Amino acid sequence: MTESTRPMRRQDIRRENEKAILIAAEKVFAEAGFGGATMQLIADLAGLPKANLHYYFATKEELYQSVVQNIFEIWLQAANCFDVARGPIDGISAYIDAKMEISRRHPDGSKVWASEVMHGAPVLQDYMESTLREWTDGRVEIIKRWIDEGKMDPVDPRHLLYMLWATTQHYADFGHQIETLNGGKPLSDRQWREAKENIKRVILTGIGAQPA
Repeated sequence: MTESTRPMRRQDIRRENEKAILIAAEKVFAEAGFGGATMQLIADLAGLPKANLHYYFATKEELYQSVVQNIFEIWLQAANCFDVARGPIDGISAYIDAKMEISRRHPDGSKVWASEVMHGAPVLQDYMESTLREWTDGRVEIIKRWIDEGKMDPVDPRHLLYMLWATTQHYADFGHQIETLNGGKPLSDRQWREAKENIKRVILTGIGAQPA
């Protein structure tokens, strides 16, 4: 191994360890809450010594903040489809697909975010008042433009966004309830596809979305 390859290898190890820690932390925070979670539990689930965990995240508070910010960043990326969409059919359809996949693949992160907000956002209030508000205002302007262009009915953009969040994140936050009503089994690939199509049909029909 040459000197030039060593830094890259260390970076790869760091990325993999941070990824394992965040996945483990999502699960522990989702199941035990912030108060019940411990760095030892998270380290054990990640398969790392506790000392390694503290190397990447000095405190539980820092790790918790990273978990909730991580799921929010994933949601932000999903909303990029708004910026390039020709209209609500393209933009909202792609957004629903993306948010549903996130609920399927990152259910614990969504639960941690929901718990944080339900408890008054004690850790992330500043983040919500800046990044979340700025992001929401940007989506509102896009929806208003679609309304002005006659591509959808004049609905309140914020209430539309709240409806989209509530519907798609329900499949993560209330996953146990959904599985219970599905005979105790997780939704199959076919059922996920059907859920996406049903949500899109109800939302787009409800807002009178017109082809771009």
